[in-house]
Amino acid sequence: MTQSVPNAEMAPPLTGGCQCGAMRYTLLDFPDHVSVCYCRMCQKASGGPFMAFARVKASALRWTRGAPSLFASSNLVERGFCSRCGTPLTYRFIERGNVSVTIGSLDDPESVRPQMQYGVETAPPWLSSIGAVPRCRPEDFIGPELMARFINYQHPDRDTDGG
Repeated sequence: MTQSVPNAEMAPPLTGGCQCGAMRYTLLDFPDHVSVCYCRMCQKASGGPFMAFARVKASALRWTRGAPSLFASSNLVERGFCSRCGTPLTYRFIERGNVSVTIGSLDDPESVRPQMQYGVETAPPWLSSIGAVPRCRPEDFIGPELMARFINYQHPDRDTDGG
């Protein structure tokens, strides 16, 4: 399945990285498949109800800062993550020539959209009704006093010269 993207060949390279900035990457090609997975391995790897991935040929992923630590979550798959901050970064079938980056690690996660859902048998039943759950902005529950003192230590969603 190929994602339909107007002028994908002219799209700027996609970049991304971890939360602390120790790992940065560039995708040389636009992802050819984008998906979410609800399997228990993905749930445990993310600490959430699913993981979202954008797949490219392994040769199209360039690490521009650092290199991820790897964890073999099965005999078929290895997952890359930042050993400094723990951000999940990649998913790769060991015997295939592709690698998937986590959509949340992209600088522009809205640049890709899932085309397929895997592991649907383990999706939490409440997920289908999440849109009906009340919404709240962080400043509404943190409060103005704490919000005024809030300092974000997360690496910005762009390449920088330093870590």
